[in-house]
Amino acid sequence: MIAGEHLFWITSRAAGGAALILASAAVAAGLMIGTRRQSANKRDLRAIHEALSLTTLAMVALHGLALLGDAYLNPGLTGIAIPFVSFYRPLWTGLGIVAGYGLAALGLTYYLRDRIGAALWRKAHRFTALFWVLAIVHTIGSGSDALQLWFLLASGLAVVPAALLLALRWFDRWWSAPVAGSA
Repeated sequence: MIAGEHLFWITSRAAGGAALILASAAVAAGLMIGTRRQSANKRDLRAIHEALSLTTLAMVALHGLALLGDAYLNPGLTGIAIPFVSFYRPLWTGLGIVAGYGLAALGLTYYLRDRIGAALWRKAHRFTALFWVLAIVHTIGSGSDALQLWFLLASGLAVVPAALLLALRWFDRWWSAPVAGSA
C-alpha cells in the first residue's frame, strides 16, 4: 500500500481520531469548569477548554474536507456536508455530520455569550454533551478502526474519563433535584 494513494483517507482517519480525543478532553475540561467547587485554576482551565474546543473543530473540518480528495470514497461535497445522504454507512456518517454541526454551533456560541446572555448560553451549551455522544456513536458505527484494540485503548483513555465526569454531573443533578411537592 502506497501512502500517497491513500493520503486523504489516512488524513481523514487521523483527524477524526484526533477530533474524538480532543473533544473528549474538551468535554472533561468543561465539566471541571462547571463544578461548584471554587478553584483558583478555573481561569487556566477555561483557556485550555477553549483551545481544545477550537482544535477539535479544526480536526472535525479536516476530517470531512480530507475526504473530498479521497478518490476511492469520493463522497463529494453533499456526502460530507448533508447528513444521511452519503452512500458510505449513511446513518453513522449522518450522525457524525450532525455531531460536527452541533459541536461547531454550540462551541462557537461562546463568542456570542454577551449577546445571547450567559444563562441562555449555559443552557444551550449543555447540549454539547449530546453532540459529543453522537460523535462517539459515529466513530463506532463508521470508523474503519473503531473496533481495533489500539484505537479502543487510545480513544478510551480520553472518552472514559469524560464520560465518567458527565455521568457524575447527571447523577448529581438527579440526586440533588428537589422532590415535587416537598417544601
